[in-house]
Amino acid sequence: MSKKVAVIFTGGTISMKVDPRLKAAIPSMSSEDIMSMVTNIDQIAELDIVEFGKYPGPHMTPEKMMALKQLVEQKLNEEDIAGVVVTHGTDNLEETAYLLDVCLNNEKPVVVVGAMRNGSELGYDGPSNLAAAICTAIHPKSRNKGVLVVLNNEVNAAREVTKTHTMSLDTFKSLEFGPIGIVDQDDVIYYHKQSIPTKHVFTNSIETDVHLLKAVSGMDSTLLHFLVEKGAKGIVIEAMGRGNVPPMMMDGIKAALDAQIPVVIVSRSPMGRVLGSYGYDGGGAQLQQLGAILASNLNGQKARIHLMLALTVAKTFDEVKSYFID
Repeated sequence: MSKKVAVIFTGGTISMKVDPRLKAAIPSMSSEDIMSMVTNIDQIAELDIVEFGKYPGPHMTPEKMMALKQLVEQKLNEEDIAGVVVTHGTDNLEETAYLLDVCLNNEKPVVVVGAMRNGSELGYDGPSNLAAAICTAIHPKSRNKGVLVVLNNEVNAAREVTKTHTMSLDTFKSLEFGPIGIVDQDDVIYYHKQSIPTKHVFTNSIETDVHLLKAVSGMDSTLLHFLVEKGAKGIVIEAMGRGNVPPMMMDGIKAALDAQIPVVIVSRSPMGRVLGSYGYDGGGAQLQQLGAILASNLNGQKARIHLMLALTVAKTFDEVKSYFID
């Protein structure tokens, strides 16, 4: 008997074709259109198709992500559902996948999938990616692995994967640890588990007034003071290297922390974790001493998602910090 998989369509390039008038891709294909190109999938799985929307990736807001999270949770709780597949635009697929990974704790597989080429392009990769995602969702070894991202026949952990290229089919990579598995025809072969366990935040709401800044040479505190004055609820800074900022940013960071606004430090480097290694003005050790939260090897967009979630349940600064520190 075939296993039943819920396939939730949210939009993205996988649902797009080129509009002849605009000469650019727009959402235009229905779930039926897409599934008709996934040949023979009915031989391995029974599908429960759910239409969430036809949103390009950049149109997926944190509020929509939380609504999606609740829908995924609802489907996971249905006894006859073996796993859930979510189609998504690739521009911010990693953010939604990470939000689901942080908020959900279910042994059933959740797989997020997209496409890099639209339905009008040669080599449209949507159907093959979707078939691989469904194969992953029904595979018994996919259980208890957290949320997975499947494209280009590679299986990556949501916590570790990021989009690395604007057009390549193999754009989604886990730069430090590599994919945790591959899809080979209708089989899924796992090499290892995700390297760093997910720190869960169980919530049905999200704090959207959280901002991401990127530290660059000579940057001052102008933007930081603006965020403090407007009453921002949280700030994430993509710092340099090991987690260091130009000294002119320190005044703004101090102001934010004095105002009880959590400041989370990550690195703008694509690999490696932040650490309080440097004690000079603006160094990671000084930031840590002030009370900034060093968020290991999370990238900026994922750290922002994590802070947005943590702020809905944490009552104190120390509680916020506990959601980032093991």
